[in-house]
Amino acid sequence: MKKLMLLGGSRYLLPVIKKAHELGIYTITCDYLPDNIAHKYSDEYCNVSVVDKEAVLDAAKKIGIDGIMSFACDPGVVTAAYVAEKMGLPFQCSYETACILQDKGRFREFLIDNRFNCPRAKRYEEKYGPFNDIDYFNWPIIIKPTDSAGSKGVSKVDEPNGLNMAIEKAIKESHSGSFIIEEFLTFKGYHSSTDVFTVNGVVKFITFSDQLFDQNADNPYTPTRIIWPSTMSDKNQKYLENEIQRLVKLLDMKTGIYNIETCVDIEDKPYIMEVSPRGGGCKIAEIQKMAYDVDLIEAEIKSAVGLQFKEISKTECDGVWCEMVIHNEEKECGRFLSLEIDSEIQKKYIKMIELQVTKGDFVYPFTGANMALGDMFLRFDSRYELNEVMDNQRHWLDIKLEG
Repeated sequence: MKKLMLLGGSRYLLPVIKKAHELGIYTITCDYLPDNIAHKYSDEYCNVSVVDKEAVLDAAKKIGIDGIMSFACDPGVVTAAYVAEKMGLPFQCSYETACILQDKGRFREFLIDNRFNCPRAKRYEEKYGPFNDIDYFNWPIIIKPTDSAGSKGVSKVDEPNGLNMAIEKAIKESHSGSFIIEEFLTFKGYHSSTDVFTVNGVVKFITFSDQLFDQNADNPYTPTRIIWPSTMSDKNQKYLENEIQRLVKLLDMKTGIYNIETCVDIEDKPYIMEVSPRGGGCKIAEIQKMAYDVDLIEAEIKSAVGLQFKEISKTECDGVWCEMVIHNEEKECGRFLSLEIDSEIQKKYIKMIELQVTKGDFVYPFTGANMALGDMFLRFDSRYELNEVMDNQRHWLDIKLEG
């Protein structure tokens, strides 16, 4: 029986564990939080931090794993690449490439050095450094941790007197203590976040999405809706496909799933913003399976343990799909009572609902993806129909809190 180590323990691992079991693969989940939900469903649990490369490697050798993944677990990606390289296991890329991709500062430097479109950016390891570069940036700016996901620790700063608080916020969410500052891009249309699949260094499956944000949320930079297909122009999609393929070749990226974020600015200039050798959060691979009938989770599992998988190719989207992050739209806190949905909307449009809270759980303001209450998949026949329903969300969906 093949053995697959999965770094992390969040609910986003549950479909991976389920699919692995369907394939007859033994699963080991690994993190330092034994109460995480995924450990209840895996075959074995290993209590070790996903950022401790040597400890994970030692555990992997003792267990005798055949593959390792850090699906939807951003902090574990570098460790997964390290373990795979040390043990001669399949992985999307080398350890060095993973280190570049997972550090926003190093990745920006790589993009600039290789003539990719990139906003002006600078990496810092010392919190007072940016105060010497006030005139280097065109304001406003964005401050981000170099190594966190889910928009945690991200702030937009309009003028220098807001720097200190934003830097402290970014450092708090950074595993390494480092952060980047980059010029704020005004989007034309929407930011895109999707899961892409490569085979032997060739991009085989790629989509683009429209990523929407809730400006009333506590963190307006955390996506709350992702819609397929994208409204991005065909010209810009083709440009980004070619640039992503160029990036794959330059970094010698091999076979596997990647979460890729892109955007187009107000001057119609496309950018590759983030590339991570893992499946994305927000259940992206799952909704893409329903929308495009391509099972990237199965392909990634098989690739990770060295098994053959079905040929991957680009397909057309079946309708218009929306992945909605269920979250507290208000800034109040309280205990979760219920989620009430209009029955007609549920019957006609909703294809999946998954809550990660139960009655009595305390609900906090939506400061990042980790504060989501759950996810919902909806299918529509047109973008107009989607807009009509989603723009009136308050009329058909009610999150009831107490206190």
